[in-house]
Amino acid sequence: MIFDLFRLDGQVAAVTGASRGIGYAMALALAEAGADIALLQRSPEQTELKMEIERLGRKCEIIKCDMNQLDDVKNAIPSVVSAFGKIDILVNNAGIQRRSPAVDFSEADWDDVIHVNLKAVWILCQQAGRYMVPQQKGKIINTASLLSFQGGFTVPAYAAAKGGVAQLTKALSNEWARHHVNVNAIAPGYVATEMNTALMQDETRSRQIMERIPASRWGIPEDFKGSIVYLASNASNYVHGQLLTVDGGWMGR
Repeated sequence: MIFDLFRLDGQVAAVTGASRGIGYAMALALAEAGADIALLQRSPEQTELKMEIERLGRKCEIIKCDMNQLDDVKNAIPSVVSAFGKIDILVNNAGIQRRSPAVDFSEADWDDVIHVNLKAVWILCQQAGRYMVPQQKGKIINTASLLSFQGGFTVPAYAAAKGGVAQLTKALSNEWARHHVNVNAIAPGYVATEMNTALMQDETRSRQIMERIPASRWGIPEDFKGSIVYLASNASNYVHGQLLTVDGGWMGR
């Protein structure tokens, strides 16, 4: 049956940035498709998603991983393998945002954004690859952005990092596709999440965004459940190095 291509029974998925928003919906979707979940998060006390996943009959473990702490990031994937015995799927969704005109953008903000949004993604991909390449199987899905294609306004570090994520996705795909490891990315459009609160509260900018989106609405986290299951499943086995835009048609304008 065609639906079997999308099943993730027996798979182990590690997800960053799943405490809320898009990452929460992605982790829940993977569990609904049959995967056990490792939540890589800064606060072990946030257990709402863990309990929701366990109610589905899936195994779920919280692994402490502060994306700003290099040791946490480097130890995360080995900790997943220690807890579950393997890793099949990695979703790099954690990210931060800093907004300021370029002439005023601080070095500290630049370093923070590049570290969390690019360097940590690289380290987690590399660590996962060290398991996936020898086992000749794996799925890595990075979260890119519309700013992987466009420059944006007053977000120079975020644009630079997300451009880097796009190219990193392609670079790793070129090396690992022959080993049956799929590396792809999802590029969200404008989504009603906490990260975009400032944009949504800016009446003029919010109206301009809405006028450009062909779907005539902001995205919601649930819009990403289908795309993450597709890229994590056997349905996408011949898909490598792609950036899948989930943007209500924004990039088609």
